[in-house]
Amino acid sequence: MKEDALIKNISKYVTLTPEEILIFKSFWTEKTLEKGDYLLRNGDVCRYDNYVVSGLLKAFYINSENGNEEILYFSIDDWWATDLDSFSRQKASIYNIQALEKTILLQINHHSFQKLLVKIPQLERYFRLILEGYLVALQKRIIYNNIYDAEHRYFDFLETYPNIASKVPQYLIASYLGISAEFISRLRKKNKSS
Repeated sequence: MKEDALIKNISKYVTLTPEEILIFKSFWTEKTLEKGDYLLRNGDVCRYDNYVVSGLLKAFYINSENGNEEILYFSIDDWWATDLDSFSRQKASIYNIQALEKTILLQINHHSFQKLLVKIPQLERYFRLILEGYLVALQKRIIYNNIYDAEHRYFDFLETYPNIASKVPQYLIASYLGISAEFISRLRKKNKSS
């Protein structure tokens, strides 16, 4: 079952009893996105928290000044893809989430998510730890963008996220890092010749 991947992820942080696992599984539904499909569009409310069983998604917004797509994050297997602000407050999202390849998700709606946390209280700990990990990564990204040059950021990305770097087109990595795709091409060429 697809839920087994999520149960395995959760078991890294908290232990669920067999009864809790059965309860837990009953709350989730499966969704498949084809390449190019949107999970969320700017202006829509994020109704679901989404666990990526397999696939690849990008979260992005369109810069109103220059029309460029600005990448906020990528989500791959065993990660989450959700607009936390929109989901938790049930308000309109300011960005989009789109599949870069066929993607299988497990989803839980906002109301069911709240019920699940009441039924299995230790999941509060799991989701807090996941959120802490996300915040640490976000802080690191802010610090790196403020103090490191583009070359350092690029090579750190390759080292930190090799599974993403191997699947995502260069121009999207450039957008995520706030640099040009041409700059990455020059770096790669320079690295090959060294």
